[in-house]
Amino acid sequence: MNWGTKIVLGMIAFMMFIVGMVVYMFHLHGRDALIEENYYEKGINYNAEYNAKQNVLNDHAKPKITITKTQIIIQVKDSAKYNLVLMRPANSDDDIKLKGNTSGIANLILVDKTKMPRGMWFLNLQWHSSGKDYLFKNNITL
Repeated sequence: MNWGTKIVLGMIAFMMFIVGMVVYMFHLHGRDALIEENYYEKGINYNAEYNAKQNVLNDHAKPKITITKTQIIIQVKDSAKYNLVLMRPANSDDDIKLKGNTSGIANLILVDKTKMPRGMWFLNLQWHSSGKDYLFKNNITL
């Protein structure tokens, strides 16, 4: 085998490596937990998000979060309709999205954590109560 053949084989091997890396990166992009699906829309609606965070501070409505062996218990101030998102930075396939109304007199949101992997989670709780929107974001560790 002469030097020209070796150069051509080396270029072909390098091109196959680059194509393989491109395919791998496109495959990973769909499962990336660091990129929001609709970040342009979130930027446009930032004022509503800011006002909802301010409502939590102004009304002293910060939710109480208790973590037990089997559940995550979130207690809000008043009866509310909520959207809860628990995001895991390690893998977006583990994300949990819940919608509903608070339960009981204590206005609780109950989340079963028996099937949730251990580690850090981003908690994003939005709720509507007494004609106002509220937003609370926090990190929790299971």
